[in-house]
Amino acid sequence: MPQVHFTDDFDFKAKPGVTIAYKAGWTGMVTTPCADQAVASKKAKRVAKKAEAEADDGGQA
Repeated sequence: MPQVHFTDDFDFKAKPGVTIAYKAGWTGMVTTPCADQAVASKKAKRVAKKAEAEADDGGQA
């Protein structure tokens, strides 16, 4: 699951009748479809997960 940082409020419509509201400033893991839609609408940016970032720098974070 990708991790994103929301730069603006974003409503993700998971399926008919289900909407998940994300507030600007929130950072966390979301489903791939949610991340794709939020990034495409310029309301979120993908961020590296901590474990991935530590692996990239050899744990020297």
